[in-house]
Amino acid sequence: MEEFNGNDQAFTRDSLYGTASEPTYAGVTSFMRRRYSRDLQGVDLVVSGVPFDTATTNRPGTRFGPRAIRTASVTSAWERHYPWEFDPFDHLAVIDYGDCNFDHALPHKIPAAIEAHAEHIVQAGCAMLTLGGDHFISYPLLKAHARKYGALS
Repeated sequence: MEEFNGNDQAFTRDSLYGTASEPTYAGVTSFMRRRYSRDLQGVDLVVSGVPFDTATTNRPGTRFGPRAIRTASVTSAWERHYPWEFDPFDHLAVIDYGDCNFDHALPHKIPAAIEAHAEHIVQAGCAMLTLGGDHFISYPLLKAHARKYGALS
């Protein structure tokens, strides 16, 4: 477990590895208290949000999913998870990359923006954990992965 270094580990964390304690009611809510960064050097896993729900009918609101998941994740970010006998953050360098940026007023450009966002991360050799958003976001994400890895099934 990383030594406690105060609040806002999303900005102050020294290492991309390990788990550290921080009060669940305080601090910036990055995913599992991972450091916010756009530097992909040496990163194994990138957590990124796609706050999009325009492809949903009668059930909007999933655009708030990435923020809500990050907020909920801090309640369990302080210790190894039962019943696991290991902490995945001891083995993986993980960052929170923030959210994909796009203009909701230009819906015809959103799929390309999501695809470019994912392609940048994947081409750097990082795996992605993407927080959504509605089901539509899967298509541009899959296209970006297929461009690097070939056909997916």
